[in-house]
Amino acid sequence: MDDLDNPKEPLIQKLRVIIRFSVRCLAVLMTLVILWGVVDVAWEIYQKLRTPPVMLMSISDILATFGAFMAVLIAIEIFINITVYLRDDVIHVKIVMATALMAIARKVIILDFSVVTPDYILATAALVFAMGFGYWLVVKNADARSVLHSEAEKCFENPDHCKMEGVDKKL
Repeated sequence: MDDLDNPKEPLIQKLRVIIRFSVRCLAVLMTLVILWGVVDVAWEIYQKLRTPPVMLMSISDILATFGAFMAVLIAIEIFINITVYLRDDVIHVKIVMATALMAIARKVIILDFSVVTPDYILATAALVFAMGFGYWLVVKNADARSVLHSEAEKCFENPDHCKMEGVDKKL
């Protein structure tokens, strides 16, 4: 059997090169999407302000503009996810969940309560709660890990005596 778990395996190295190239292509494409989104938002605002009554926007126009802004911000968050992946070669759950929360917030902001059913509103509320709780857990866990990491760094600074998690340890 081949040793495909070994990162030095030539096939794995070639596949990683292909994946990194693909991720770079996605970053370029996402940049184009962001630029097109900004142009689209500017064009929509220009169009809305030109139509009578001139220089006034209705509430629905403002909400649609907010939705377009949020779509561009979500695209920017996705671009950040891509660039972080290129740097660290891992998917950061915290960033992905923050992007999902932003997408959900966009949906809530542009939600037309006169059209949607109460079931849809309850399901959206449950989704917001679940994602918020999940994000809180991820952030809480990341904070706990960073504290442990800083304690470990202190141990390496003073290797003769180390105190972690309330227990004296010799390194």
